[in-house]
Amino acid sequence: MPPPADIVKVAIEWPGAFPKLMEIDQKKPLSSIIKEVCDGWSLANHDQFALQHADSSNFYITEKVGKSFSTILAESTKIFAQNAQQLHERIQSSSMDAKLEALKDLANYSRDVTFAQEFINLDGISLLTQMVESGTERYQKLQKIMKPCFGDMLSFTLTAFVELMDHGIVSWDTFSVAFIKKIASYVNKFASDISILQRSLAILESMVLNSHDLYQKVAQEITIGQLIPHLQGTDQEIQTYTIAVINALFLKAPDDKRQEMANILAQKQLRSIILTHVIRAQRAINNEMAHQLYVLQVLTFNLLEDRMMTKMDPQDQAQRDIIFELRRIAFDAELEPNNSSGSIEKRKSMYTRDYKKLGFINHVNPAMDFTQTPPGMLALDNMLYFAKHHQDAYIRIVLENSSREDKHECPFGRSSIELTKMLCEILKVGELPSETCNDFHPMFFTHDRSFEEFFCICIQLLNKTWKEMRATSEDFNKVMQVVKEQIMRALTTKPSSLDQFKSKLQNLSYTEILKIRQSERMNQEDFQSRPILELKEKIQPEILELIKQQRLNRLVEGTCFRKLNSRRRQDKFWYCRLSPNHKVLHYGDLEESPQGEVPHDSLQDKLPVADIKAVVTGKDCPHMKEKGALKQNKEVLELAFSILYDSSGQLNFIAPDKHEYCVWTDGLNALLGKDMLSDLTRNDLDTLLSMEIKLRLLDLENIQIPDAPPPIPKEPSNYDFVYDCN
Repeated sequence: MPPPADIVKVAIEWPGAFPKLMEIDQKKPLSSIIKEVCDGWSLANHDQFALQHADSSNFYITEKVGKSFSTILAESTKIFAQNAQQLHERIQSSSMDAKLEALKDLANYSRDVTFAQEFINLDGISLLTQMVESGTERYQKLQKIMKPCFGDMLSFTLTAFVELMDHGIVSWDTFSVAFIKKIASYVNKFASDISILQRSLAILESMVLNSHDLYQKVAQEITIGQLIPHLQGTDQEIQTYTIAVINALFLKAPDDKRQEMANILAQKQLRSIILTHVIRAQRAINNEMAHQLYVLQVLTFNLLEDRMMTKMDPQDQAQRDIIFELRRIAFDAELEPNNSSGSIEKRKSMYTRDYKKLGFINHVNPAMDFTQTPPGMLALDNMLYFAKHHQDAYIRIVLENSSREDKHECPFGRSSIELTKMLCEILKVGELPSETCNDFHPMFFTHDRSFEEFFCICIQLLNKTWKEMRATSEDFNKVMQVVKEQIMRALTTKPSSLDQFKSKLQNLSYTEILKIRQSERMNQEDFQSRPILELKEKIQPEILELIKQQRLNRLVEGTCFRKLNSRRRQDKFWYCRLSPNHKVLHYGDLEESPQGEVPHDSLQDKLPVADIKAVVTGKDCPHMKEKGALKQNKEVLELAFSILYDSSGQLNFIAPDKHEYCVWTDGLNALLGKDMLSDLTRNDLDTLLSMEIKLRLLDLENIQIPDAPPPIPKEPSNYDFVYDCN
């Protein structure tokens, strides 16, 4: 007879003794279980002991684990008597060796939230900050003779501090200027010590992101000039943390300081340094670095938001002069003397004619064309940049279109305004960077005025496409749709330079776009005849079952999810997978992103599928209802889903991408017997249905399928031809 489900056998270790295999009743309180274990080794004061994982996580086992308790105990565990109080005392030891060993243990155990809470309750954070502010100075005198020891001690201290703060138990606003100064000084002082430098940069990033007051203090202590040398090294993690600090300072800077900071970054040649030492370095760019480059790209383009949302003032002479300059460059006309009313009228008539040739909607007062936001004044800035820096192309486009027949001329002014608006939408100018996106474009790091150059390439593309389509003013929106498709298709190839982007566009002519569209239509052909629709209806359940099995198989393989907090770090992961019998979800924390599947027995927690009450997504998720900038991010909301179980239990996810989000929400809904409603399921269903129908119709190739079944023939006049078998 099998043992009760609540009874599990657990291997438990005690230092200096042989491990024991003990039967544990999960229904008992944790304190009773610990007492039984202690009694087995005749250990007194059982309340001073705790159960701890024997794997690399070293996490403590608490009552909070609930139904996943058996999975945790299924791992080998050991009694660990060194509680937070003892460790708190050990790190204050006068012995350097004892202190170093204690700090090493603290750095390891601080990742466990239960231990962290106990240590913080003992005012452990204050103790660590005091050690950083003043305690380390006592050992700096000994640094020459025991430099490795000092470096390790400081590294473990900073590591423990980072891990403790990552739990979000203590507010960042509590730290002193002296502590900030000390951390900032490590960025320069310990440039050769990778571990100390990495922790120091991580702490500075968290300070800036989590506290406005600390942002101001950090900004006073650390300069871009101090950070840039770290980008010129070869360690990608240090480069990643360095860009993360720059991004944090950029993101939290007041609006009036952001442009000033951008100017400093330009003076320090940050862009060219990143291009040379990061993007074009002879190594692959990891996901975290790609994310930080994406954030920097977004923040840089967001500097355009002010001009994008600024309307032109028709009465502002300086702004009107920009339009005059566009006219002057295009037509090279000298202003006529204005000493008579006749010449004034003549000049006005000439201006109106020229503004019409320039393609403005309002020929009399083109300033009115720039009162719509977006793109506002940004469109005029782009036009002036194009006219000054690509003068030959500008003059050619304007004169070429002004000499055409009216019905086929491409209006440069109107096109520039709409194109600027489109480019802002494509690059999401004004939106906060996503916490999960890695979509940076190397070509935008190849030029100091990358957006303006991007516009210059695209306005020439628009003019070329207009001619290829032989468009008229009525076709304006159609042309813009084709141009957007050309730009988006070229961007998906991630060109490494603006010249390469231009080359990609050359290959995406209007004729090529038509071929691509035709090919896609053929591949996604929707047969509408009644027999085909009936065939679709018949085989659709089979296809849906196939998709369901694929989703469940993917859940069995599992996925690595990233733990997101106020400071994005690349070393916080957890893994979740479905058991092969589809009855249990196994999950647990990981030290690093896995290279393949993670075995079930290495995941500490489990959740029976039978206990799942519901799956919610987006704003309905508990972790999306909390306050914070992260939770307000639109893209994060689109990737968030939660499993609700028991009365208040929840398991919160943020998928690595939209594909994984669809796979998991579909799979979980399938487990609960609900419909799979994701976009991925719809696309898969359409694709597989189309393929299956085409396969079944291969024998009918070139045969016309009638819309209606053939008529039933009349009854024969006699049945003499029937052979009677009897």
